[in-house]
Amino acid sequence: MSMSLQSARGRRGRRGGPIGDINVTPLVDVMLVLLIVFMVTAPLLTSGVPIDLPQTNAPEMKVEGTKPLTISVTPEGQVYLGEDQITLDTLLTSVAAAAGEAGTQQRLYIRGDAAADYGLIMQVMGDLSRAGYARIGLITQQREP
Repeated sequence: MSMSLQSARGRRGRRGGPIGDINVTPLVDVMLVLLIVFMVTAPLLTSGVPIDLPQTNAPEMKVEGTKPLTISVTPEGQVYLGEDQITLDTLLTSVAAAAGEAGTQQRLYIRGDAAADYGLIMQVMGDLSRAGYARIGLITQQREP
């Protein structure tokens, strides 16, 4: 019995016991990879509908409060609420359902393609305005100097 205790002590003594330090190098490596992934994918999360926005010299607006709903108009005349294609007939009911409790106080942003029919964009804005939505804005792209 004494032999087994001695050999156990001897083994522990030679190895030096358990190490209490945590190696943080792999943790830092993983965090840096995640940071790079998020930095690359963040600009792609704006909207899934490809729109060529018109350019303007207007200053960028500050966004406050609740997240606005985005309505996109493509050059082919298709209308999207977020990433879901809708028709002009279902525009108001779709916006009302998406606005929820905010109702007509919901902020709405319209992304009209530069090649889209101006009349269609104005029809969307007019329908929303007649339905009582007053917080409607147009999204443009900053003009390069």
